[in-house]
Amino acid sequence: MGHVIQTNQLVKQFGREKAVDSISLAITEGEVYGFLGPNGAGKTTTIRMLLGLMKPTSGSIHIFNQDLNKERIGILKHVGSLVENPSYYPHLTAKENLEAIRKIYRVPKSRIGEVLEVVRLQDVANKKVKEFSLGMKQRLGIAIALLHQPKLLILDEPTNGLDPSGIIEIRNLIKRLPEEFGMTVLISSHLLSEIDQIATSVGIISEGKMIFQDSIEKLREHAQQSVVLRVSDSIEASQALLIRGINAESQDGCVYLHENSDEHVAQAIRMLVQDGYAVYRAEEEKRSLEDIFLQMTKGNAL
Repeated sequence: MGHVIQTNQLVKQFGREKAVDSISLAITEGEVYGFLGPNGAGKTTTIRMLLGLMKPTSGSIHIFNQDLNKERIGILKHVGSLVENPSYYPHLTAKENLEAIRKIYRVPKSRIGEVLEVVRLQDVANKKVKEFSLGMKQRLGIAIALLHQPKLLILDEPTNGLDPSGIIEIRNLIKRLPEEFGMTVLISSHLLSEIDQIATSVGIISEGKMIFQDSIEKLREHAQQSVVLRVSDSIEASQALLIRGINAESQDGCVYLHENSDEHVAQAIRMLVQDGYAVYRAEEEKRSLEDIFLQMTKGNAL
């Protein structure tokens, strides 16, 4: 499968500050790509450039293998987006809002019922939008973005400000789109816990720079388990293990074993006992993906 979005050394500079610094995105057809980073990292600026709302300082953007700079109108006919807050008329119903947009897109009237069903708002089609919950408004925003049957959907922080049930609604909706409609989805967020449950691939941006881009499985591989031994003298015990070729370090009064197969753990404990150290407890400790994300975005090595 080819790339739906491909950017090469994308830069956006405001004065002396680079909001986006040499970003090279690669998003494959049919995937949910999680675009992650702390607030202010450059996610929205990148998305605005992808949608032609902002011109890059340098670099190139190709969507559907076409140059956005040369084929902007043709490309954007096949792109749906929800950036920040959705636009709608609060005094109109959901159906009336969609009808107003439908006339612009010139799509069949039947699309209104179809998209309301996709976002599960068919039962409130004739309710005024000002009476909607925040989650319902977000779903209506996604319905508007889906009206012209886009091949690519770009969502900027779609769960911002939602309660847990609203977040679950949006999450379940996004997960269905590639499988049911063959759509590619780019979703930005500052919450790894959200992206972890939706995305197939992840790009992590920090201070305008891309610091990680790969599958969600590759990111999970960084969350390796360590075995923690509570022993009588952690500093001397870790040194004794190192002398014998066991990869260990002392931290917070414990010995951490970084080679954690059953054989290595049993061998380390046997050596410590033979050397006269008391081993009080052996535990597994696993870094969460959230820990990995925080460490990456603070500029620390993994």
